[in-house]
Amino acid sequence: MSTADRLSDALYGLGWSTVKKLPEPAAVRLGRTIADLAWKRRGKGVQRLEANYARVVPGAGPERLAELSRAGMRSYLRYWMESFRLPAWSAERVRTGFDAKDIHRLTDALASGQGVVLALPHLANWDLAGAWVTTKLHTPFTTVAERLKPETLYDRFVAYREGLGMEVLPHSGGSAFGTLARRLRDGGLVCLVADRDLSASGVEVDFFGERARMPAGPALLAQQTGALLLPVTLWYDDSPVMKGQVHPPIEVPESGTRAEKTSVMTQALADAFATGIADHPEDWHMLQRLWLSDLDPAKGPS
Repeated sequence: MSTADRLSDALYGLGWSTVKKLPEPAAVRLGRTIADLAWKRRGKGVQRLEANYARVVPGAGPERLAELSRAGMRSYLRYWMESFRLPAWSAERVRTGFDAKDIHRLTDALASGQGVVLALPHLANWDLAGAWVTTKLHTPFTTVAERLKPETLYDRFVAYREGLGMEVLPHSGGSAFGTLARRLRDGGLVCLVADRDLSASGVEVDFFGERARMPAGPALLAQQTGALLLPVTLWYDDSPVMKGQVHPPIEVPESGTRAEKTSVMTQALADAFATGIADHPEDWHMLQRLWLSDLDPAKGPS
């Protein structure tokens, strides 16, 4: 393990062991302080965040983009502070920490025995939404996680999410799709963060007027298993309660090849994501390159 990897693992370990013990107001202040310091340094992540926001908010000048990136970093650190503290939250705190509009689209499908794929972008706190599903709705679900370096850090994330009631599969390895399909055919729930393709072999979509790639998995799973595909967007407001919207289901087209159907469905997913991101751009935590024009073809997403 390299020195940088050991440092990353130690810092995340410190976060989970220390931040979760802080009173909530203190954790909020700490997150905002760290966010503002990172924003003032204007590192690569902040610069990339502003470049991405420039697509989402066309016509925004430097001052507006700076305001957005500062708010974006505060939202991003709120995500981390909440995530570090989630294992220490009471069940009641989890149940009251999220308010989802049109949740009946999910609960009605599950009650009927139909599998459901929930697809989300990197908005607000998807881990809190997941904990709410397992705690408030008493519904376990399966997800996938990107393999992080060092391996000990990946193991921390898996243990953390499993502690919240999630079944976590590694993104790499090739067996995840088959396991997800089995869960869905059994009437289960699968949740996937799906606004950034990690394989460089995803589906091209139009996203805020430019081409990007998004994962084919949600659309393929819905086609192959008969599961309902539901986009979900999340956001923060001035309250301690995160908000969310379950969007109308994305239907499987009646005609076309599998690739054509996947393309149509993934574009519809991107459109739903774009609606939520445009409404709450500061809560979209995309500190990486996303659009094809920004990617180095030799390296893929970074």
